[in-house]
Amino acid sequence: MKPLVLLATVLALPAAAENRIDLMRPDAPALAPAGDYVVGVRTMTFADEGRVDVVNTGAEGAPPTYNREITAEIWYPAADDTEPGGSYTALLRDGETEVTLTGMAARDAVPLEGSYPLVLLSHGYPGNRFLLSHLGENLASKGYVVVSADHPDSTYDDMGDFGSTLVNRPLDHAFLIDAIAGLEDGIGAIADTDHTGIVGYSMGGYGALIFGGAGLSEEAVTREEPERYVPPQGLLARHAAGSDSHAELVDPRVRAIVAIGPWGRNRDFWDAEGLAGLKKPLLLVAGGQDDVSEYPAIREIFEETTGTDRYLLTFTGANHNAAAPIPAPEEAWEMSESLGRAPFDHYADAVWDSVRMNNILQHFTTAFFAIHLEGRSDAAEYLDLVEDAEAGVWSMDEAGEPLDDHTQWAGFPERTAKGLRLEYRQAE
Repeated sequence: MKPLVLLATVLALPAAAENRIDLMRPDAPALAPAGDYVVGVRTMTFADEGRVDVVNTGAEGAPPTYNREITAEIWYPAADDTEPGGSYTALLRDGETEVTLTGMAARDAVPLEGSYPLVLLSHGYPGNRFLLSHLGENLASKGYVVVSADHPDSTYDDMGDFGSTLVNRPLDHAFLIDAIAGLEDGIGAIADTDHTGIVGYSMGGYGALIFGGAGLSEEAVTREEPERYVPPQGLLARHAAGSDSHAELVDPRVRAIVAIGPWGRNRDFWDAEGLAGLKKPLLLVAGGQDDVSEYPAIREIFEETTGTDRYLLTFTGANHNAAAPIPAPEEAWEMSESLGRAPFDHYADAVWDSVRMNNILQHFTTAFFAIHLEGRSDAAEYLDLVEDAEAGVWSMDEAGEPLDDHTQWAGFPERTAKGLRLEYRQAE
């Protein structure tokens, strides 16, 4: 019997973690699956010369400057003969553990000729360029160039002074668009920066809203405590509502914003007047139990961004990790000595399945950008929905055609539109 026990033990040993980021559930909504393009990916580093060095600015004297280097993962439509598939080496939330992520993108593939709208992905504090990689690959397969940056002072292994993130995040967005537009060949030749969308998660959402026109409140730029919210020498004032510097930051090339769990309204970084300055079409995504950016504060953003048409997609019962993060890598299930816990809670939700949320985000982001970056009216049906998904009625005839009383959310298979709300407000 002993050899049989040993054999069983050998067979039970786990294989190396694959950690796929491109998982698609059988019940995913219609626009979630990958599109028709083969996806390529490459890593590039850009340097913004002469950026103010927030971290090393003192209480007095001229603020020093430095070359702010930003490493980005870039996904794009690849040549038709490209063999799909590849992997990424990334760090976990502990900033120490290396993991392998596996997806559909082919490393350094030849770009497919054409012109494709640009999308920026922006992680939270902390995060990294792979945190929303499921969405990066997915959008590239549908004809977008997608740039996801490691924001300095905000990554797992580079968590610097929070004031740097407060000042620099919208500036990073602006710089990256110019950096891509300035490339003479390769990615630059196919990226249509005149039609740019931004997807920001948590502090990425904070930066996206500022960059889109939501200037900061007087309280945000004049407060004296807590210290972590007060960059030196009033550097945050450059993003104040009504300031010339903020007006100059807003970029007409940005056509739409998706803000997932955006942080800031919960700490009065905006007021109603500042949020009204946002003029870009907006899709807000949030967990109904978000206790980091705080769901009631996200609802305030929704109600107070009166200068634009906007949506709020709510995952009932979900917390701050709603929709954005990749599924927790297998290694994240293990205890981290440096964190004192398993990093799993940085990626996962206690109520919702991560793949399910990823698929729903892919569906709605696809529809939203199809409308606002590509001008496709055929995607509008996926946003023209009854507010409460569970109030929708499934009613089809024998041929599978919807009857007059059919109000099930468009694109969602029968019995799958559960736990979701999509609210809409028109610009005033």
